[in-house]
Amino acid sequence: MKKVDKLDLKILQIISVDARVPFKDVAEVCGVSRAAIHQRVQRLTEAGIITGSGYNVNPRAIGYSTCTYVGITLERGSMYKETAAKLLKIPEIVECHFTTGNYTMLVKLYSRDNEHLMELLNNRIQEIDGVISTETLISLEQSFSRQVPILFPDSADDADMAAACAFARKLAKPDHLVDDPEDAEANTTAKKRTARKA
Repeated sequence: MKKVDKLDLKILQIISVDARVPFKDVAEVCGVSRAAIHQRVQRLTEAGIITGSGYNVNPRAIGYSTCTYVGITLERGSMYKETAAKLLKIPEIVECHFTTGNYTMLVKLYSRDNEHLMELLNNRIQEIDGVISTETLISLEQSFSRQVPILFPDSADDADMAAACAFARKLAKPDHLVDDPEDAEANTTAKKRTARKA
């Protein structure tokens, strides 16, 4: 896999927080042209370092109310690839891992309700050749989900790197334009005064 340099890391720091941030803003923070950012992102995508940049859909909003992790035990660990190919045909499964520990595989799936979950377990997953047992762990709530942190080697004195980190932290806040809650309250008050004058 292609090695990343400091500019790559600065770009990744920003777009991993918000993939929709304009390249113009990324370029300004990184101190390069917008074309350079576009080329770097393209190169990082082709190298498999950036693996996606789409919108995330809330499963509950479209009827998938139950998130479940299923531990799958196979007759032999060597059956993993063949089983993974069959699990891939079940669209409700969104992740599949080959694991150590009590299970051979761990999958994450979404179902509409418990009845749908039972149908997936009994009629789809457990019907796959080589599956000898499954164990389900239902998620009651997802507390958070995030990207891995971007590590910057030997960058403590790099002002550009610090700027990228600061911009990413700003993007991670609910209101990108306000750094402090008191500022947010002040801005709201100012807007109300302006509206009254109008």
